[in-house]
Amino acid sequence: MSQAAAIAALTVLAALLMMGGEFVLSVVNEKLLRAKGAVEPDGDVIGIMQWVYPAAFVAMGIEGALVGPSPDSLLAGGLVLFGLAKALKVWAISSLGLRWTYRVLILPGVPLVTAGPYRFLTHPNYLAVVGELVSVALIVAAPITGVLATLGFGMLMRARIRVEDRALGRLR
Repeated sequence: MSQAAAIAALTVLAALLMMGGEFVLSVVNEKLLRAKGAVEPDGDVIGIMQWVYPAAFVAMGIEGALVGPSPDSLLAGGLVLFGLAKALKVWAISSLGLRWTYRVLILPGVPLVTAGPYRFLTHPNYLAVVGELVSVALIVAAPITGVLATLGFGMLMRARIRVEDRALGRLR
């Protein structure tokens, strides 16, 4: 196996394993939220997102295996960015606690979370997701699929944010 293929395989495997852990937490929290009366708004794009997100990492891994490896400086920068993105995501998830899921689930009458990164950003988790996509593209040397994945998933996140903001009463 070439160095590029090894870096791509390990990076994608690590990203997908972390995604799997997040999925398990999301499912547990979703069940608890629904039991407390949480409601899910119409129009969410989660059905598309749940396939596009992991597929983006696989596509970047394939490109990276074929054209990589990244120069050391891009690899190092990507690793640092990935760590920062994951740290932001963990901070956002821990700040939301039970209320964090992959789905938009709203507990009626419960105030918005304003602790942690939510003191500074409205949607820190989505910023972290962009960081994950960009960082993996840098790590594996996937400039084409990295740009396409970030832009494509960014459009899905934009649609998702509109649904979420409307459900949270931020938009009318």
